[in-house]
Amino acid sequence: MLTLGIDDAGRGPVIGPMVLAGCLIDKKAETELNKLGVKDSKQLTQKRREFLEKIIKEKSEKFEIILATPLEIEEKNKKGINLNELEAIKAAEIINKINKDNVKMKIIIDCPSVSIIKWKDTLKTKIKNLNNLDISCEHKADRNHVIVSAASILAKSKREKEMDKLREEYGKEIGSGYTSDSTTRKFLEKKAKKYENKGIFRRTWSTWKKAVKIGKQKKLSDF
Repeated sequence: MLTLGIDDAGRGPVIGPMVLAGCLIDKKAETELNKLGVKDSKQLTQKRREFLEKIIKEKSEKFEIILATPLEIEEKNKKGINLNELEAIKAAEIINKINKDNVKMKIIIDCPSVSIIKWKDTLKTKIKNLNNLDISCEHKADRNHVIVSAASILAKSKREKEMDKLREEYGKEIGSGYTSDSTTRKFLEKKAKKYENKGIFRRTWSTWKKAVKIGKQKKLSDF
């Protein structure tokens, strides 16, 4: 039986996309990836991720990488679709693309929600054909299953490529996009208002709203 692992990267940042990746592999390839030291992308250096990314793509029967842009996240949020539900939509999109031939598959997903059962039920409503699918949603699946670790590497590598594009356009001071990054926080304070319509910020995030207020206060203090 083939196994499909799915994981995300970039759920929390205020800048840049959320990325979901899925890769379908057989047991032999799974063993090979395990020997190569494939593990949760957060435990690897960027250089190692880039090296493993190529091998994972070569070893995969199929793989899919899907983005949720800041604008899409914002629009869905306005319609009452939160990040967990959006992730279910994107995960289902990956499954539907890979499962075109309706083959027997084991699917392991790193569950983003506290409530595994509820999230899995939501996911299943968005999958076109549930026949022959054995779906498992778990917390920390990216640490416990090589196939999900492989998906996390694809997702993280793609997220970094997207951030590299933004850094080329807006400068290195954009940082990682995470508010835990002091470089990103400074960029937010200075540029949140200036670039608000460029589609790079998640404007429904409270961190962006606060940064806009701080920016306005600083401008007023200049007079």
